[in-house]
Amino acid sequence: MKSEIGPGEFFPVVGVGPHPLPWPVDDRLDPELLENGDRRNVLDHYRYWKVEAIVADLDTKRHPLQIAIENWQHDLNIGSVVRTANAFNVSHVHIVGKRDWNRRGAMVTDKYLHVVHHPTVEDFAKWCQENSTPIIGIDNLPISNKLENYSLPEKCVLFFGQEGAGMSDEAVAICSVVLAIEQYGSTRSMNASAAGAIAMYAWAMQHLNN
Repeated sequence: MKSEIGPGEFFPVVGVGPHPLPWPVDDRLDPELLENGDRRNVLDHYRYWKVEAIVADLDTKRHPLQIAIENWQHDLNIGSVVRTANAFNVSHVHIVGKRDWNRRGAMVTDKYLHVVHHPTVEDFAKWCQENSTPIIGIDNLPISNKLENYSLPEKCVLFFGQEGAGMSDEAVAICSVVLAIEQYGSTRSMNASAAGAIAMYAWAMQHLNN
């Protein structure tokens, strides 16, 4: 199915229309979506499913990887990092700092994740200690090791700082190690959302590439 956006120009319509009658009998399905169609950005497997049913199914196959992001300046990149976290089906996303964060880039994918808020870095560190989760910082600092050469724990949380400012000193202090992505151009650092995607993919290559 396509929709016209200009003379002779078309783009594909995402999703599916109303489900033909009779509707399937399945508690996971949403009657409103069955009636009106499902245009969400979800896998075909989850078409017409309720949000809580999708979350429950994802919970059966979550990965031990977790993501944490400092949120002191309402960073626009947080939403993009969260969207990538959904793609890798991480077990938790931690927002450290302000509770409210810019969700625009997440494209509602946060609905399918377990998002935990920590008002302070200290609170986040305590949670990780109680849950035996090592904290791996991702930033381009003089103390950083190369991400490419590092063996990432299967269970860990990748901790990202603010766009531009990077990780706070307090955040760096609670990390078991800080890793940097090797760069070959002229800029000192890369976009936080791009760094997040690279770091998550690096973890996946070590633990999911079977």
